[in-house]
Order: sequence, then structure tokens, then C-alpha cells
Amino acid sequence: MGTAVGGGRAVPRYVQIADEIVQQIRAGVLKPGDMVPSESELVDRYGVSGGTIRKAMVEVRASGLVETRHGKGSLVKARPPVRHRSSDRFRRSHRKGGKAAYLAESEQAGATAKVSVLFIGPADAPDDIADRLAVEPGTKVLARRRLYFRNGTPVETATSYLPWDVVKDIPELFAENPGPGGIYARLEDDGHVFAEFVETLQARPASKAESSELALSPGAPVVHLIRDAVTEEGRVVEVCDTLMAADQFVFSYRIPATD
Repeated sequence: MGTAVGGGRAVPRYVQIADEIVQQIRAGVLKPGDMVPSESELVDRYGVSGGTIRKAMVEVRASGLVETRHGKGSLVKARPPVRHRSSDRFRRSHRKGGKAAYLAESEQAGATAKVSVLFIGPADAPDDIADRLAVEPGTKVLARRRLYFRNGTPVETATSYLPWDVVKDIPELFAENPGPGGIYARLEDDGHVFAEFVETLQARPASKAESSELALSPGAPVVHLIRDAVTEEGRVVEVCDTLMAADQFVFSYRIPATD
């Protein structure tokens, strides 16, 4: 039988098989680090063709719960998601306590964080970044590109773009380690007090290069997040262009119900 009927709709057999494998992972029958049974084992177990099993495994990989290793098969990931709370991670109290946003977020999740700095220096503002910073495209800005790790696994890349007139007299922003509280603390120390952070998110498949950088399966889902850091004067003094492994983050926002 190629399909089963449920709720008045035919459910393809490969979808049923994929759902069962996903449920086994979520229930702990297949634990982090376990190999998913091979194609031949699944063919024997379910009595279907290899093509059906391959289609089922496409669905399983799309869940973000497994990663494919060339020549070895599919492995259950040992990477529970971090809860990413926009209402918590940018609290001024974190900065005053010497914790940058990512470190505060990881600490809340009980994870070990590491940041690798890939580039710091002048760059020409891309068109979309320039528009957010209210400067002309190609204007010189400071770019800070980082790769973030959680428990030794790369989970996020981020590039901050900051107006040159803002950063030129803040030497810490040109250092790999800008000091306790991160770049936002240094900006506030210089009088750029933040009023809000505005984030835009879009989910999409990772490109080949992005998959490689974040150690993801080809085409795995990622979240592209762009954040504007806005001061009390209404100026955007940083735009952070971030790419996140989608299986690593749960986004939780507090939205006021008042005017």
C-alpha cells in the first residue's frame, strides 16, 4: 500500500515512515549520537521500496533532528535548541554585568559558548545595510564578523556594521575582545544609549557555503536575522546581519498589549 487514509486524506507511506522515525527521535528511542537504521534495514522493517525510504529520509532530514555524514548514513543530532529570548538577551543589566547578548543567552540555556572573530576592519556598506544605517551605499563602515559556537558546535554567524563616525573614537570596537558586555556596552559607554532593538527574521534553506560553515546538512533550514540597534536619539548605530542554524534556536518574544 502506498498511502493510508487519515482524516479524510490519503497520507503517503513515506510520510508515515518519516513521522514514525521523527517520533522515535523525539521520544528518545533513537538517542543523540545514534545512527538512524540504514536504508536496507528500513526497507526490511517497513516492507517498502528503497525509493520510498529515500523519500522518507528527505522528510526526516528536513526536521533538523539528524545530520547526514557522507558514507556513514544519518546521525541523530546531539544539539538541543537554545531558547532565544529577545526580551531578555539585550537587557542593560546583562551588559552592566559584563555579559554580551550571546553569552547571556547561552548561560540561560546551560550551554558553553565560544566566539571566533573572523574579521574586523573597514568595509563598504552594502546597499541594504547602508539603507538601515541611513548612509550612502559604499560608505566606509566598521565590519565585525564572528562565528559563534555552542558546546563546540558552530551555530551562528554574525556580521555587525557600525557607522565610521561612531566607532572611530572607540578603540575597543577594533579589538577582537571589546571588553565586558560586548560592543553594545562600549557604545553605551560612549553615550549611545539604546532605546530598542528591531529584528527581522526570514527562514530559508542554507547555501552550500553556509551549510559548510555551520556544519549543517546541505540545504538545511537556517534563520536569517537582521537587527537594528536604535539609540534614544533614533539613530541606528549598528546593523547585525546574522545567520542561525534553525534547529538550534527557539524564538520567544514578549509583545506588550498596551498602546
